[in-house]
Amino acid sequence: MDGSVTLKIPPPHRDDVLLAGCSVAAGLLLWSLGVHSSPSRDLLPAWAALVPLLVLGPMELLRRSMPRVTLAVGTAGLIADQFTVGNLATVLIFTDLMYAAVVYGKPAMARRLPVQTGLITVAVTIAAVAWLRTPQALLIGVVTGIVSFGPALTGATLRNHREAAVAARLRAEQTALLAEMDRSQAVVAERARMARELHDMVANHLSAIAIHSTAALSIDSPATSREALGVIRENSVQGLAEMRRLIGLLRDAGAGQEAVATPSLDGLDALLEQARTNGAASGLDFVLRDDRPGEAAEAGGTRGAIREPLPAPVELAAYRIVQESLTNALKHAAPGTVTVRLARDRPAGGGRAAGGAGALHVVVESPYGDRPGPRAPGSGAGLIGMRERTELLGGAFEAGRADAVWRVRATLPVEEEAVRA
Repeated sequence: MDGSVTLKIPPPHRDDVLLAGCSVAAGLLLWSLGVHSSPSRDLLPAWAALVPLLVLGPMELLRRSMPRVTLAVGTAGLIADQFTVGNLATVLIFTDLMYAAVVYGKPAMARRLPVQTGLITVAVTIAAVAWLRTPQALLIGVVTGIVSFGPALTGATLRNHREAAVAARLRAEQTALLAEMDRSQAVVAERARMARELHDMVANHLSAIAIHSTAALSIDSPATSREALGVIRENSVQGLAEMRRLIGLLRDAGAGQEAVATPSLDGLDALLEQARTNGAASGLDFVLRDDRPGEAAEAGGTRGAIREPLPAPVELAAYRIVQESLTNALKHAAPGTVTVRLARDRPAGGGRAAGGAGALHVVVESPYGDRPGPRAPGSGAGLIGMRERTELLGGAFEAGRADAVWRVRATLPVEEEAVRA
């Protein structure tokens, strides 16, 4: 290797080839017809006007790949043309080279050329007026502006539009990418929500089925087996109904299906009644203590007080936390009483008229210790799900042993705007 550098020039665009050929052909035709831009200049023979034309013509082939070189050669050719009878095609080729230098040149040159040609136009106009001192001298400045400043300004305008279009396209692609990322995150969050919902709905029933089926297998008593099979059947039917509900949630909401009811705190009585049935064989009892403020029920009502409804997300989270805590008690609690407590914080001077903003406290306490009989296996997903539900609402969650009691405590914020809505 000799260390020489080889300059690779890309092949010209076919439009540039056509432009170069037509420009040179038009210049030759004008010269043959004797049409000159400055016929009064006779310092050089008429054929001398062909030299700038034949030099600038091939420059059209390099207008895209080497705009700086073509502009320099074009400027020299235009100056040389002023010493001949002139050719209009040479001037037009120069204007195109100026335009191409702004459109295809580097950004610095594209910004600099309109300013420079504008200053040159002003300087030429002032010099012509000062030298000739006639109104016609202004035409020299006008022609200079048309030949140099006009093409540069047109090229700058086109380049700005192209760059704006590219920037808009990039922004659109970035917006589409962000939208896709948001969609993916939404899908992941929805899958996590469905996983929590599936676990909370089915785990309670399957735990009861596992416990009673193990009891039926381990205790050789027809009465015990019959009772266990009854509980297993009841939980199987309820678990299947819950599974159908979840499948309905997974279907397309636009298919015209009816809305599925969302569990709320009004269903805690039925939930604890079911837990009493499932936990009777294990020596468990379940008690609900609802300390939330409420109004007295009407005569003949089945409830002791009418509770103020909470936002649907808060009620659903509280219901699922209680449900999962009861499921864990059925699996692991020692014989005794499982207590579910509900309490509501209110701001100072709140009350129902003020919207009742504050927090809902859910506490579930179950006996902790050795228990006789079968146990259902646990995966620990229940505690994770309860913590996730609480944190999604901006609340606090804790679970652990306190003396001989396993306590689950969740604090769920209740926003004033949500209650009013």
